[in-house]
Amino acid sequence: MGMGMEAPLGTVLSFSSSSLVLPPPLQQSSNFNVFCFSSLQTNVRSSIRLREPRNNLRLNKKIYCKAPESEVQENPTRKGSSSKNRMEEYNIAMKRMMRNPYEYHHDLGMNYTLITEDLIVGSQPQKVEDIDHLKEQENVAYILNLQQDQDVEYWGIDLQSIVKRCEEIEIHHMRRPARDFDPESLRIMLPRAVSSLEWAIEEGKGKVYVHCTAGLGRAPATAIAYMFWFQGMDLNAAYDELTSKRPCGPSKRAIRGATYDLAKTEVWKEPFDSLPDYAFQDVADWERKLIEDRVRGLRST
Repeated sequence: MGMGMEAPLGTVLSFSSSSLVLPPPLQQSSNFNVFCFSSLQTNVRSSIRLREPRNNLRLNKKIYCKAPESEVQENPTRKGSSSKNRMEEYNIAMKRMMRNPYEYHHDLGMNYTLITEDLIVGSQPQKVEDIDHLKEQENVAYILNLQQDQDVEYWGIDLQSIVKRCEEIEIHHMRRPARDFDPESLRIMLPRAVSSLEWAIEEGKGKVYVHCTAGLGRAPATAIAYMFWFQGMDLNAAYDELTSKRPCGPSKRAIRGATYDLAKTEVWKEPFDSLPDYAFQDVADWERKLIEDRVRGLRST
């Protein structure tokens, strides 16, 4: 949810604790403050479920409340800087670089959204307990991490302990790093990231958890690209499907650029930058088959 946006019916804001079900209209007591993305200026302590008719509730849509990505510099960590200052710097950078209203609130912990029965998009796990939660509560068998090392360092995450815990409880941990707030880096990384995601879903041993820092840029872009390339959807349909469940603003241009790179190999092809904005929002059947084959061919890279 960004400025002026409301949570869609059926959305669950989760914090790996108990659940509080509130029928519309949403009631707010004196000891319960609501927060998710920046428009809700509050703080969630458990979870909020907005009900919808049972026959429409196919998936338990979870938002493990957080928001957008921030610009991470080469050595972003400042000694003595507080968590609040880091979040403010991150959100200022995100709004400047991504031009969206979403915010990331690290102090609220890991957050995520169930996109399909096999796929979860979320923010970075912060501690080993988050890994246990994903395994026990969501049956996660694979984690795809899109962060660079400096992203992890910026937030003080002990990645080694998280990877070790994944090994202990048989979660396959994968990394496909891309630079935060950099559409070109995202465009270059997407085919390999989708290759890892598609392989994990094909393995079918459990859900795949795809995350970046806030789960609002690189991670949803990877999920959308997978839905576009492998689930027969055009880009707009895949984008709308995901953002209706997890409000965010990943770069459509990066996804279109990666699609162009995979579908066009002719030496004489027109440069992507000269194409109109609607180009490669959809592909022909033969182009989709070509993209699928090329993405699967990247599994060993």
